[in-house]
Amino acid sequence: MNKEAYLEYLKERKSSHKKNYYLLSLEELERIKKGYPIKPKLLLHACCAPCASWPLEFLSDHFEITLYYANSNIYPKEEYQKRRDELERFVQEVWNNKVSIVFPPYDNIAYTEKLAPYKDDPEGWERCFLCYRMRLEDTFAYAKENHYDFVSTVMTISRQKDSQKINEIGLDVQKKYPMIQYFVSDFKKNNGQVRRDELVKEYNLYHQDYCGCVYSYNERQKKLED
Repeated sequence: MNKEAYLEYLKERKSSHKKNYYLLSLEELERIKKGYPIKPKLLLHACCAPCASWPLEFLSDHFEITLYYANSNIYPKEEYQKRRDELERFVQEVWNNKVSIVFPPYDNIAYTEKLAPYKDDPEGWERCFLCYRMRLEDTFAYAKENHYDFVSTVMTISRQKDSQKINEIGLDVQKKYPMIQYFVSDFKKNNGQVRRDELVKEYNLYHQDYCGCVYSYNERQKKLED
């Protein structure tokens, strides 16, 4: 790990010179309202039910939404299945199947092999950036094959994740797919995180206590043992 680069990144993350992706998302919704006679199709990458809860409320008036549960990073498989089942339950109970979900194949071995060179990285550094990118690339590829207008991800609702970096990665991946637009977001802003917590409590949603990959899982286990 390049320690100097990591420290510089942490310094930049605290900087006030950032794009306001929440305001940019509101501006984009206004353009969509004026420019589309019918709701455009959005493929929304979702990592779990709690993180998908508020983004669905925020976006549902503007898009025809399909959730894309591309999360082969999650370890172990039982945890992957638990989060998948909870997302499916939430959509069925709250959205009455007005929102559909796509479940691509689960392949944690392939994901872990790609993340392995960064196994010693601290959480929130290059290993995580690669993980975000792989899942967004999967989402864009499916969107292209199935003719979606927009792609986005619910991950920007998390306080632990860098929304600036997630949006930068999403916009970079979009360059390979000129017919699809990446919808920028910062779902945690304007009390989005508060509303998420309310929905988690209201629908008794399972709330995991680690991000997902084997490295975050091991770190969680170590903390439990200490």
